[in-house]
Amino acid sequence: MNIHRIKYILVLSILGFSLTSCEKFLEEENKSNVTAESYYTTADGFEALINANYSQLRAIYGDEPYLFTAGTDMYAEGRSPEPLGLSQYRDLGPSSEGVDHIYNTAYRAIQLANQGLYYADLVENSSTVSERVAELKYLRANAYFLLVQTYGGVALIKDYINEPVLEFDRNSAEEVYSFIIAELESAQSALSSGTFNGRVNKRAAQNLLGKVYLTRGYESYGQPDDFSKAATLFDQVIAGQGLNISFSDLWDPANQNNEEIIFSVQYASSSVSADPFDLGNRQASFFGPYLGGSEIAGNAPYRTYNLLPTDYALSLFTEEDQRWDGTFMHTVYDRYFDFYDVDDKSGLGIFHYYAPAWISNEDSIAFVTKYPDATYHPYGSYSSQTVSSDYQTIPVRKFDAPTAPFGARTSTRDIVLARLGDTYLLAAEAHLQAGNSSVGLERLNEVRRRAGVSPASQTEFSIEYILDERGRELLGEYHRWFDLKRTGTLVDRTSKYHRLVNESDFQGANGELKILRPIPQSALDLNQNRNFPQNPAYQ
Repeated sequence: MNIHRIKYILVLSILGFSLTSCEKFLEEENKSNVTAESYYTTADGFEALINANYSQLRAIYGDEPYLFTAGTDMYAEGRSPEPLGLSQYRDLGPSSEGVDHIYNTAYRAIQLANQGLYYADLVENSSTVSERVAELKYLRANAYFLLVQTYGGVALIKDYINEPVLEFDRNSAEEVYSFIIAELESAQSALSSGTFNGRVNKRAAQNLLGKVYLTRGYESYGQPDDFSKAATLFDQVIAGQGLNISFSDLWDPANQNNEEIIFSVQYASSSVSADPFDLGNRQASFFGPYLGGSEIAGNAPYRTYNLLPTDYALSLFTEEDQRWDGTFMHTVYDRYFDFYDVDDKSGLGIFHYYAPAWISNEDSIAFVTKYPDATYHPYGSYSSQTVSSDYQTIPVRKFDAPTAPFGARTSTRDIVLARLGDTYLLAAEAHLQAGNSSVGLERLNEVRRRAGVSPASQTEFSIEYILDERGRELLGEYHRWFDLKRTGTLVDRTSKYHRLVNESDFQGANGELKILRPIPQSALDLNQNRNFPQNPAYQ
């Protein structure tokens, strides 16, 4: 290709990558003194390059999750501060802490995918090449989908670039969506139809494509049939499969690769043992109070005291809802991990107890009488509103990693990006927006059936109800900011339920709202095209 005709810039850090072991099912081979041209054209070398593409998912999702979750109705900071701009908007700008995370890691993923697609045309004959090409297209499409949702239109880079380029132009969001859709539609035919085994399969591609159509359907340039296409794709993913695993079993640490997982970022203890502090993921550590960590000999997992559930988030649950038990560690034993390690808990001492909204006065008195040494937290006293000291907010347990090294300061559990319960709710939303509310209600009520709660009625069924249900079902999973942005409810719901955010905090320059995040200043500084536009709210 002609490098001089390309008007895109890739920072040198984006051009480089590390072939770090990524998947439970993949092994990478480190070749020294071998050129990329000769190595990646071999079957083994090409597979190592594919593995590096999967490994980049860890860089995108495995570190701080603020761009996915902060500044929403569900979570607010505790004793440890979140990045101010991302969590509270009023000081959000191009140089704000954390604003460049998806921009940098997604473009590294795109460069790796472009490199893999380049060598796919050169690699020696193999029966797996066409499927690997389809996997790369999925991974590249996923990176662009993160970018376009977060920053709006970005530079479309479709070719492998092996040297720096000095300037780039910005494509429109409409062009980016069209490219993502074309990529995913072309990938489906070559992907495996089998169950998820860590690799991208046809079901994962259909699920992501459905979400792309659903998201584009809300935009001014969306197509009239986007919602109906999304609904059809989600129904194909569901394919009549019910939610047959209890919610607690769904999140059992020993049940990670269960039948409801559509796609996840894969981890294993062996793959992070060389440097577990950096190679594991941090999902388990963010959604709860500080519990003591390593200084109490592994009796409790490390928590950052960030991204704590809001009053609104806790208010979503009712007594019948099995997701309360499956989501929160409401009863903390003297040794936290005895919840997982001890079958008969009747003789265990209780350290802290977080009473639900529905507990009666009689039951409260009975508990305190039976466990006088336990700290009893009445309902209403342990949301993100309470940040005074350790254990003051309720821990989220669904991501617990009892066997992770160093007391779960980092986790070796997979990060679930797509699962069947989520797809049912996406299908409910797509059918509602496509004008098939009765079908959408059926999809939503399958989620409620598994949770053990009464079905919603047709009169209740709305986008607001779906967002409440997604809050109950998906608490702590990396969807909330995108859900609110997609549905046009980010400003209203965040200012209503986040204790530190007011509607005025979203006011940006030029009368624009700070919905999109700003293009990072570091990217603008490296671009010699001085006509590259910043998002209007930050100009």
